[in-house]
Amino acid sequence: MNVNQHTPVAAPYGQPHPGYGQPNFSPLDGGYPAPYAPYNGPASAYQPGAPPQGYSPFSSFPSKAVAAPPASDLSSPLDLGPVRAPPTSGAPPVSSPQTYNQYSHSQGGVQNGPPLMTQAPPRPAVSQQYAPGAGNVSGPHPSYPQHYGPPAAMQQVTNQMSGMQMNSGPPTPAGPGYAPPHSSQPPTSTAFSAAPPASYSHAPPHVSSSTPVQSPPPCGPAASQQYYGGPPPAGQQPFPSSPAPPPPTSQHSFPPSSYSGPMLPPSQAPPASQPQPPYTSAPPPVSQPAFMPGPPLPSSQGSFSPRGPPPSSQPGSFPPPSAPPTSLPSGQYPTSMPPPQQQQQPPPPQPSPYHSGPPPPTSQVPPTSMAQSNHLPPGPPGPPGGLHHPQPHPGMPGGFPPQQNGAFGQVRGPQPGYAGPYPGQPNYGAPAPAPAPAPHPQKRLDPDAIPSPQASDMPAVQKSRHRIDPDAIPSPIQVIEDDKAKTTEPFSTGVRGQVPPLVTTDFQAKDQGNASPRFVRCTAYNMPCTADMAKQSQVPLAAVIKPLATLPPDESPPYLVDHGEEGPIRCNRCKAYMCPYMQFIEGGRRFQCSFCNCVTEVPPHYFQHLDHTGKRVDCYDRPELSLGSYEFLATKDYCKNNKLPQPPAFIFLIDVSYNAVKSGMVSIVCQELKTLLDCLPRENPESDSLVRVGFVTYNKVLHFYNVKSSLAQPQMLVVSDVSDMFVPLLDGFLVNVNESRQVIESLLDQIPEMFADTRETETVFAPVIQAGLEALKAADCAGKLFVFHTSLPIAEAPGKLKNREDKKLIGTDKEKTLFQPQVSFYNSLAKDCVAQGCCVDLFLFPNQYVDLATLGVVPVSTGGSIYKYTYFQAQLDKERFLNDLRRDVQKLVGFDAVMRVRTSTGIRATDFYGSFFMSNTTDVELAGLDCDKAVTVEFKHDDKLSEETGALMQCAVLYTSCSGQRRLRVHNMSVNCCSQLADLYRNCETDTIINFFSKYAFRGLLNNPTKAVRETMVNQCAQILACYRKNCASPSSAGQLILPECMKLLPVYLNCVLKSDVLLPGADVSLDDRAYLRQLISCMDVAETHVFFYPRLLPLMKLESGSLPLAVRDSEERLSKGGVYLLETGLQLFLWVGASVQQELLLNIFGTPSFSQIDGSMTTLPVLDNPFSQRLREMVDSFRAQRSRYMMLMVVKQEDRNELIFRHFLMEDKSAGGGASYVDFLCHMHKEIRQLLS
Repeated sequence: MNVNQHTPVAAPYGQPHPGYGQPNFSPLDGGYPAPYAPYNGPASAYQPGAPPQGYSPFSSFPSKAVAAPPASDLSSPLDLGPVRAPPTSGAPPVSSPQTYNQYSHSQGGVQNGPPLMTQAPPRPAVSQQYAPGAGNVSGPHPSYPQHYGPPAAMQQVTNQMSGMQMNSGPPTPAGPGYAPPHSSQPPTSTAFSAAPPASYSHAPPHVSSSTPVQSPPPCGPAASQQYYGGPPPAGQQPFPSSPAPPPPTSQHSFPPSSYSGPMLPPSQAPPASQPQPPYTSAPPPVSQPAFMPGPPLPSSQGSFSPRGPPPSSQPGSFPPPSAPPTSLPSGQYPTSMPPPQQQQQPPPPQPSPYHSGPPPPTSQVPPTSMAQSNHLPPGPPGPPGGLHHPQPHPGMPGGFPPQQNGAFGQVRGPQPGYAGPYPGQPNYGAPAPAPAPAPHPQKRLDPDAIPSPQASDMPAVQKSRHRIDPDAIPSPIQVIEDDKAKTTEPFSTGVRGQVPPLVTTDFQAKDQGNASPRFVRCTAYNMPCTADMAKQSQVPLAAVIKPLATLPPDESPPYLVDHGEEGPIRCNRCKAYMCPYMQFIEGGRRFQCSFCNCVTEVPPHYFQHLDHTGKRVDCYDRPELSLGSYEFLATKDYCKNNKLPQPPAFIFLIDVSYNAVKSGMVSIVCQELKTLLDCLPRENPESDSLVRVGFVTYNKVLHFYNVKSSLAQPQMLVVSDVSDMFVPLLDGFLVNVNESRQVIESLLDQIPEMFADTRETETVFAPVIQAGLEALKAADCAGKLFVFHTSLPIAEAPGKLKNREDKKLIGTDKEKTLFQPQVSFYNSLAKDCVAQGCCVDLFLFPNQYVDLATLGVVPVSTGGSIYKYTYFQAQLDKERFLNDLRRDVQKLVGFDAVMRVRTSTGIRATDFYGSFFMSNTTDVELAGLDCDKAVTVEFKHDDKLSEETGALMQCAVLYTSCSGQRRLRVHNMSVNCCSQLADLYRNCETDTIINFFSKYAFRGLLNNPTKAVRETMVNQCAQILACYRKNCASPSSAGQLILPECMKLLPVYLNCVLKSDVLLPGADVSLDDRAYLRQLISCMDVAETHVFFYPRLLPLMKLESGSLPLAVRDSEERLSKGGVYLLETGLQLFLWVGASVQQELLLNIFGTPSFSQIDGSMTTLPVLDNPFSQRLREMVDSFRAQRSRYMMLMVVKQEDRNELIFRHFLMEDKSAGGGASYVDFLCHMHKEIRQLLS
């Protein structure tokens, strides 16, 4: 259903988003009058009291009008079907702004920050239907007939209806706790022609062919992949995207409470018995009811062979690489197919691609010019005397056709004269039984009533059809804003199993016994009691732990507890550390471990009496008895060889080959280090840092420098035998900065001069790391190596690599080898580094392929970081590189760390994701652990859990601080357990689930074809949502997509992961880029993966100090030609400037009145003396301060070549590499769910 060949059109630019008012920016092209009422889903075009007989506007399923039981808070049903306001030609009415939350309900949804209580607050019951469109509309509504060729035979109809329960009767009132909107905003999905100009078309046009072709697997990133609407599998006829006949029109209506947003049409259409035009032009009887829903198509049939089997017993385990491909070439999602001659063609250039006003009124003739037509197919002029346009009324905007004719888009419900949904069912052309006359026979212009020309005669844009209004599907922005509005007071961690505010919400955390969400976030705060239940739901049970996370200034860092020589108090059996969950018994003389239930004696020095509740009297004086996070000072028993560690050392290893010197990197590094050495990390800001430093330069050989304080000049010692690396000096290599400052500065001045005329282009890499490792061994300390490197190490030496970049392997089963290290040497080198506590940070400045998958092994295994500056240019990239380097040198870091996660009986930690090394199954070893690194831990059941005790986890990290102190940092977390699936689905956190899924998928790439990884992700997500639908949602039509309230964004975010460069690379994404992102994401926390996968897009037309503008959704149709937008991805910032921005705004931001004078290559905003410029620069600075890497700013002018890069991050749109749009993916998910349910 290649809907997105033509971009889905939604809220006119600058229009407020669902649920909240927005400053009034009227579009420059003379668009809608503002202020505009928020959009509440498409208005239904029927009168609630008396629906036309036989007419159920709410499903793509014959009306199983089962009266819905009282529904509750958990679900957001989405009915993705043909409920759109009928067209009128006039501009839509203006309704007053009304704050209405489209996706939640009057109960307030899932509360993320409940008030303090001793037990978790009750949540509302399970599956509230949400019905954005079932507005209280009053006044007459004309029904609009659908004209689709000869009516169906009775036989056909009864065939379809067999086995379906019918229940006629009046509509039941909507479920409790949900008030339908009183006013709704016009659906704007067709308010302007949004087809991008042809110059933007990402994919080359597909060759049109009149026979179905089996699409070959793409053999390179350039192969444009079709998502929906790819060719059908060989041997199956392409079928018209035409629906099957309607069900009998007995009087049955559908309960409004189960309508919720536009409907997903049946995602599969019958194979046609013979090819036929998409729509015949013979009009049916006028009395045919308006949108007639059709029966669900059996999921085993349709245009595709069924999917492969669901994952094996391990949730989400990857299918074996040898498994046959299940249904489609990589990156393609089946839905209904267009006829072959209509496969994707780029739309022709439009007169006004950004036209954001309402369609100009036309009274005599249906419009045919594309700029005005809203994609109505050309048709005969209207009836004599002009068309009658009913008066639009407040509840039901007019002006937009419910859908457009054309070959793309979801197949409609069955229609007369088309193939039946079951194979072998005859397609009679006999007329359908005449339905009861519709109550309001007013004439309306219905786009579907206009005879449609043959597809080949139609302009490309008209073929694309959009069925689902993007405003009617769950909006990430709405969810984020609702959460912000709900979080009004500090989040107290005292209640077990409480879901914290979202990562996008600014909140203060108060530690009252569980670790702050800044340290630990869980996928589910209510774990299933049994393994069977966990397996049934497929919800991953995981925690994302960021042990050394930095806290905001208003939160106090974990207390340091010193128990003296005795060390921390621990359980005798499982060795868990003392924490608030331990139960003191026998008057305080012993305690029972809550992890393993073992009873341990309390040491005499730790004894304290209990109060009347059984708590120790000193409970609130001791952090380990009252807080979720704290630190213990470790004793010698926790140190290597039972001796306290030395302070760590930093060694700077600088590539001085030809490329490094010529790019300016060497002189920039040397210049910066002179000042940076004053900023080495320290415990106490007042005292000097205890970290010692050393310097090495290298190309094919290594140069060590003696910078002892007693020397007048530094001395260079060259080691040319790189095959057997050793450190040629012990005394004078690692020195204290303050003592040797003059010698160090002299060295840093000389290095650029010494190598200014070098002709050496070859480099080594592994010996450089070995040199640093040997130096740390000799000094008997842990430390960090900062390696500044430029090229593939091809010089003769250990760890030598060859160029293996092969684009032909992409998309094949051998693609996974490109993510695996080329040689095993680096794995053993990494192991040695971890044993010594030697962490490696790699700064790369490549101009070509450097095999990052291999070079990154040591940094990733040692807990280090990789920074990449491709085609480094001093003037452009210097700022970003220096900011990254400064932060990397200064940030809080622990060395020689070991992390262990203990859990209470019933679950155990089984899998770990991140930058670390593991020599056994329980201990995560990190040579370095900094404040940005997160480790994702997956849990599995090994026994039953109980609802009374819940589940506990304790993460303990033993590390050496930068002052050389050995410490233990402990984070505790308790979650609830449930025996009802509804409780699980009510207490999940989608952002954390996506963090887990992305790491799981990216690790899966090492051993599985990309296609298998993508399919596994889609399959698991479908199983999660199908299990909810089957077990927790109220019974309703299969035409509805019903999502759990707290997981309604799972499809959009999962689609972002599937469209990422790692899993679906564009033609311009190099292998090194993919390896870099794969390694980078492996250690991201939840906030970072959130903004990385779904970037933040802010309109900058009005800025107020103290608050950010309201974000808009990541879609091109949200951009106004007259606007300026800031897009943040976590790694980059883009400032998009529309072509018709007002002069005043341009003067405020750029100091120039004209769009053409803006310098598209600028990376810093000019410092101008006006409040707007000042506020914008403050915003950019605050965004940069929140992220672990410096985000370079790119200015993107509309229709500039950089716009392609910018558009790549508009995640709700179809991507150039073939990634599905949000709407398309949601339809695909719905199809998968229905397949699982049937």
